[in-house]
Amino acid sequence: MARYRGPKSKIARKFNDPIFGPSKALQKKSYPPGQHGRGRRRKQSEYAVQLAAKQKAKYTYGVLERQFANIFDKASRSQGITGEVLLQLLESRLDNIVFRLGISPTRRGARQLVIHKHITVNDHVVNIPSFTVKPGDIVSVREKSKSLEVITNSIATHNPNKYKWLEWDSSQVAGKLINVPARDEIPENLQEQLIVELYSK
Repeated sequence: MARYRGPKSKIARKFNDPIFGPSKALQKKSYPPGQHGRGRRRKQSEYAVQLAAKQKAKYTYGVLERQFANIFDKASRSQGITGEVLLQLLESRLDNIVFRLGISPTRRGARQLVIHKHITVNDHVVNIPSFTVKPGDIVSVREKSKSLEVITNSIATHNPNKYKWLEWDSSQVAGKLINVPARDEIPENLQEQLIVELYSK
Protein backbone atom coordinates (compact mmCIF):
# COMPACT_ATOMS: atom_id res chain seq x y z
CA MET A 1 0.00 0.00 0.00
CA ALA A 2 1.22 3.48 -0.86
CA ARG A 3 2.16 5.84 1.93
CA TYR A 4 4.57 8.69 2.64
CA ARG A 5 8.06 7.30 3.23
CA GLY A 6 10.09 10.51 3.28
CA PRO A 7 11.83 12.31 6.16
CA LYS A 8 9.44 13.10 8.99
CA SER A 9 11.55 15.72 10.77
CA LYS A 10 11.69 17.96 7.68
CA ILE A 11 7.91 17.88 7.36
CA ALA A 12 7.51 18.73 11.05
CA ARG A 13 9.94 21.65 10.68
CA LYS A 14 8.17 22.83 7.54
CA PHE A 15 4.92 23.30 9.47
CA ASN A 16 6.64 24.03 12.81
CA ASP A 17 4.41 21.42 14.41
CA PRO A 18 5.31 17.89 15.67
CA ILE A 19 2.66 16.26 13.47
CA PHE A 20 4.42 12.86 13.58
CA GLY A 21 4.93 12.95 17.34
CA PRO A 22 7.66 14.49 19.56
CA SER A 23 10.63 15.57 17.47
CA LYS A 24 14.12 16.43 18.72
CA ALA A 25 14.91 17.97 15.35
CA LEU A 26 12.01 20.40 15.75
CA GLN A 27 13.26 21.40 19.19
CA LYS A 28 16.81 21.99 17.98
CA LYS A 29 15.89 23.66 14.68
CA SER A 30 12.69 25.65 15.05
CA TYR A 31 12.97 27.04 11.52
CA PRO A 32 11.99 25.57 8.12
CA PRO A 33 14.33 23.09 6.39
CA GLY A 34 16.52 24.02 3.43
CA GLN A 35 19.41 26.42 2.92
CA HIS A 36 17.11 29.43 3.25
CA GLY A 37 15.31 28.14 6.30
CA ARG A 38 16.84 30.71 8.67
CA GLY A 39 16.49 33.61 6.25
CA ARG A 40 13.59 35.96 5.73
CA ARG A 41 10.79 34.60 3.63
CA ARG A 42 8.57 36.67 1.41
CA LYS A 43 4.92 36.90 2.21
CA GLN A 44 3.07 33.81 1.05
CA SER A 45 0.26 34.07 -1.46
CA GLU A 46 -3.29 33.12 -0.53
CA TYR A 47 -2.96 29.93 -2.58
CA ALA A 48 0.30 28.97 -0.84
CA VAL A 49 -1.31 29.35 2.59
CA GLN A 50 -4.31 27.24 1.54
CA LEU A 51 -2.07 24.58 -0.01
CA ALA A 52 0.05 24.40 3.15
CA ALA A 53 -3.12 23.84 5.22
CA LYS A 54 -4.09 20.91 3.00
CA GLN A 55 -0.59 19.42 3.02
CA LYS A 56 -0.43 19.62 6.80
CA ALA A 57 -3.75 17.76 7.11
CA LYS A 58 -2.56 15.10 4.65
CA TYR A 59 0.68 14.45 6.52
CA THR A 60 -1.03 14.55 9.93
CA TYR A 61 -3.45 11.76 9.04
CA GLY A 62 -1.09 9.88 6.71
CA VAL A 63 -3.30 10.23 3.64
CA LEU A 64 -2.09 10.54 0.06
CA GLU A 65 -3.31 13.12 -2.46
CA ARG A 66 -5.96 11.06 -4.24
CA GLN A 67 -7.29 9.63 -0.99
CA PHE A 68 -7.54 13.10 0.50
CA ALA A 69 -9.37 14.44 -2.57
CA ASN A 70 -11.85 11.55 -2.36
CA ILE A 71 -12.47 12.20 1.33
CA PHE A 72 -13.03 15.90 0.63
CA ASP A 73 -15.45 15.04 -2.16
CA LYS A 74 -17.40 12.83 0.24
CA ALA A 75 -17.40 15.60 2.86
CA SER A 76 -18.63 18.19 0.35
CA ARG A 77 -21.59 15.96 -0.54
CA SER A 78 -22.51 15.34 3.09
CA GLN A 79 -24.78 17.40 5.29
CA GLY A 80 -23.09 19.80 7.68
CA ILE A 81 -20.10 22.14 7.51
CA THR A 82 -17.74 20.73 4.89
CA GLY A 83 -14.52 21.45 6.78
CA GLU A 84 -15.79 19.91 10.00
CA VAL A 85 -17.17 16.85 8.19
CA LEU A 86 -13.79 16.45 6.46
CA LEU A 87 -11.98 16.23 9.79
CA GLN A 88 -14.63 13.90 11.19
CA LEU A 89 -14.15 11.53 8.24
CA LEU A 90 -10.39 11.59 8.80
CA GLU A 91 -10.88 10.95 12.52
CA SER A 92 -13.14 7.97 11.73
CA ARG A 93 -10.44 6.10 9.82
CA LEU A 94 -9.51 2.82 11.50
CA ASP A 95 -5.80 3.64 11.74
CA ASN A 96 -6.63 6.94 13.46
CA ILE A 97 -9.02 5.26 15.92
CA VAL A 98 -6.32 2.71 16.82
CA PHE A 99 -3.96 5.63 17.45
CA ARG A 100 -6.52 7.59 19.50
CA LEU A 101 -7.29 4.55 21.65
CA GLY A 102 -3.61 4.31 22.54
CA ILE A 103 -3.06 0.90 20.97
CA SER A 104 -0.20 2.51 19.05
CA PRO A 105 1.75 5.66 19.96
CA THR A 106 1.71 6.93 16.35
CA ARG A 107 -0.65 6.84 13.37
CA ARG A 108 2.08 5.24 11.29
CA GLY A 109 2.42 2.46 13.85
CA ALA A 110 -1.35 2.09 14.00
CA ARG A 111 -1.47 1.72 10.23
CA GLN A 112 1.10 -1.07 10.44
CA LEU A 113 -0.87 -2.91 13.14
CA VAL A 114 -4.00 -2.75 10.97
CA ILE A 115 -2.21 -3.96 7.83
CA HIS A 116 -0.63 -6.87 9.73
CA LYS A 117 -4.07 -8.01 10.92
CA HIS A 118 -3.63 -7.33 14.62
CA ILE A 119 -6.86 -5.31 14.82
CA THR A 120 -10.52 -6.35 14.70
CA VAL A 121 -13.72 -4.36 14.27
CA ASN A 122 -16.78 -5.99 15.83
CA ASP A 123 -14.78 -9.25 16.17
CA HIS A 124 -13.86 -9.32 12.47
CA VAL A 125 -10.27 -8.79 11.34
CA VAL A 126 -9.95 -5.63 9.24
CA ASN A 127 -6.61 -4.88 7.53
CA ILE A 128 -7.65 -1.71 5.68
CA PRO A 129 -6.34 1.45 7.41
CA SER A 130 -8.90 3.66 5.64
CA PHE A 131 -11.85 1.57 6.90
CA THR A 132 -14.50 3.91 8.33
CA VAL A 133 -15.37 3.16 11.94
CA LYS A 134 -18.97 4.02 12.81
CA PRO A 135 -20.49 4.99 16.18
CA GLY A 136 -21.11 1.82 18.17
CA ASP A 137 -18.30 -0.16 16.52
CA ILE A 138 -15.90 -2.03 18.81
CA VAL A 139 -12.23 -1.80 17.83
CA SER A 140 -10.04 -4.34 19.59
CA VAL A 141 -6.72 -6.18 19.47
CA ARG A 142 -6.78 -9.78 18.26
CA GLU A 143 -6.45 -12.29 21.07
CA LYS A 144 -3.08 -13.61 19.87
CA SER A 145 -1.73 -10.06 19.48
CA LYS A 146 -2.60 -8.73 22.95
CA SER A 147 0.82 -9.66 24.34
CA LEU A 148 2.81 -7.80 21.66
CA GLU A 149 5.30 -5.53 23.41
CA VAL A 150 4.63 -2.57 21.13
CA ILE A 151 0.93 -2.72 22.05
CA THR A 152 1.31 -3.33 25.78
CA ASN A 153 3.89 -0.53 26.11
CA SER A 154 1.68 1.92 24.25
CA ILE A 155 -1.43 1.11 26.29
CA ALA A 156 0.51 1.37 29.55
CA THR A 157 1.49 4.99 28.84
CA HIS A 158 -1.82 6.16 27.36
CA ASN A 159 -4.61 8.00 29.19
CA PRO A 160 -7.76 5.94 28.43
CA ASN A 161 -10.05 8.91 29.13
CA LYS A 162 -8.23 11.36 26.91
CA TYR A 163 -10.96 11.57 24.26
CA LYS A 164 -14.61 11.93 25.21
CA TRP A 165 -15.91 10.29 22.03
CA LEU A 166 -14.06 7.02 22.76
CA GLU A 167 -14.63 4.43 25.46
CA TRP A 168 -11.82 2.09 26.50
CA ASP A 169 -12.16 -1.33 28.16
CA SER A 170 -8.74 -2.33 29.47
CA SER A 171 -9.89 -5.83 30.44
CA GLN A 172 -10.86 -6.59 26.85
CA VAL A 173 -8.12 -4.44 25.26
CA ALA A 174 -10.86 -2.88 23.18
CA GLY A 175 -12.38 0.50 22.56
CA LYS A 176 -15.72 1.79 21.32
CA LEU A 177 -16.49 4.80 19.15
CA ILE A 178 -19.33 6.44 21.07
CA ASN A 179 -19.96 9.27 18.61
CA VAL A 180 -18.26 11.28 15.90
CA PRO A 181 -16.28 14.07 17.59
CA ALA A 182 -17.32 17.71 17.26
CA ARG A 183 -14.76 20.10 15.80
CA ASP A 184 -13.82 21.59 19.16
CA GLU A 185 -13.03 18.09 20.47
CA ILE A 186 -10.52 17.32 17.71
CA PRO A 187 -7.11 18.41 19.06
CA GLU A 188 -5.28 18.74 15.74
CA ASN A 189 -4.09 22.26 14.91
CA LEU A 190 -5.57 22.38 11.41
CA GLN A 191 -7.28 25.14 9.42
CA GLU A 192 -9.97 23.21 7.59
CA GLN A 193 -11.63 26.33 6.18
CA LEU A 194 -8.50 27.06 4.14
CA ILE A 195 -8.71 23.53 2.70
CA VAL A 196 -12.35 24.14 1.69
CA GLU A 197 -11.35 27.41 0.03
CA LEU A 198 -8.56 25.65 -1.86
CA TYR A 199 -10.84 22.98 -3.29
CA SER A 200 -13.51 25.58 -4.07
CA LYS A 201 -11.29 27.38 -6.59
